[in-house]
Amino acid sequence: MRILANILVALFVTASACPASAKIEKFPAGFRIERIMIDGASMYVRVGGKGPAIVMLHGFGDTGDMWAPMAAALVKGHTIIVPDLRGMGLSTHPEGGYDKKSQGAGIAKIMDALKVDKADLITHDIGNMVGYALAAQYPDRITKWAIIDAPIPGIGPWDDILKSPLLWHFNFRGPDVDRLVKGRERIYLDRFYNELSANPKAIDEATRNHYAKLYARPGNMHYAFEQFATFNTKDAVDNKAFQAKGKLPMPILALGADHSFGETQALVMREVGSNVEGSIIANSGHWIMEEQPALTVKLVSAFIDKK
Repeated sequence: MRILANILVALFVTASACPASAKIEKFPAGFRIERIMIDGASMYVRVGGKGPAIVMLHGFGDTGDMWAPMAAALVKGHTIIVPDLRGMGLSTHPEGGYDKKSQGAGIAKIMDALKVDKADLITHDIGNMVGYALAAQYPDRITKWAIIDAPIPGIGPWDDILKSPLLWHFNFRGPDVDRLVKGRERIYLDRFYNELSANPKAIDEATRNHYAKLYARPGNMHYAFEQFATFNTKDAVDNKAFQAKGKLPMPILALGADHSFGETQALVMREVGSNVEGSIIANSGHWIMEEQPALTVKLVSAFIDKK
């Protein structure tokens, strides 16, 4: 069916179809690190700039480091807030709280700690799911939302999306997963970088090693699996309840990569948003900030800065 076609199509495109892209970048000078205690977790939060706030949320296979090029483009005139999600990157990992409703509330608490009342939102992958829980619970606090290339549990064609063999990892858990992956974090992440990209070479060795080292930190891969474990047990139920209360009012830019979710991203968001603009990131798979950073920054910046 067409929905799944957008997910599966062209993932086997030749590497020559896409240009190589940027390596891991540092955040601009002047950014600081805040350690903010939220519901038992010490959250690692990058903060920089002045002006209207923008919160950026990453997903699996990345950390907040993925947003450095976006932060560099938007920091002039904005306060940029980039946390590592609960249990991921350099944030700590308590036992519970990995459902997206709780994490969305946690992001609102980070805003509170930084004395930020309202913010624009930019999200990718699992960050999309946390972002929806944030926007649905606090719609008056999110002014715009750019959401990039990943579904929302329980919303739109979720049940069909789950049938894609490329998403086997959504259900990869159990008593042995930690032992299977420990010491093999780079191998595990390579599977996703290679299969979910349009051009695997765009995700260079430095980038792969950078994230593999972070995911090899004690507990990090285990609690990344906890992010997936709540998709159908809690997140889908919560999201349907959010959806039943009405559509989100803020302007939403739904970006799908042409070799990944494509037009499905906007289709999903029109289920929950009343003001949704769809667009496509050309020549990219799921790893948009690694494969097509310049185009992604251009599209998102234009949306954020539009009056």
